[in-house]
Amino acid sequence: QLQLVESGGGLVQPGGSLRLSCEVSGSTLDYVAIGWFRQAPGKEHEGVSCISSSGARTEYADSVKGRFTISKDNAKNTVYLQMNNLKPADTAVYYCAAAEVCAWSVITPSPGTSWGRGTQVPVSS
Repeated sequence: QLQLVESGGGLVQPGGSLRLSCEVSGSTLDYVAIGWFRQAPGKEHEGVSCISSSGARTEYADSVKGRFTISKDNAKNTVYLQMNNLKPADTAVYYCAAAEVCAWSVITPSPGTSWGRGTQVPVSS
């Protein structure tokens, strides 16, 4: 069974940077696409970015294009999200999950995804 653990969040000022990590167990990254999702207070989960199992395809929400970069290290079975030039609108709890769709700017979690604890990213001065 796939298990994912997020880390790396924390309070950051506008314009600052953070790198989130998603440690995956129960499968290797060669066989599963992974997405980053976020949930702001009072809102639904939103797809932020994803990376295909081959690593050849990455997708980003329009709101983060040019600022966020997703990558992975198959040897460490870890997916990263580098977030630069953070804005208050990026404030949310960030989660990683297997991605059912990671293509054509569509980022959706696998059906029945059970969200973990996530990692909080408050962006505030």
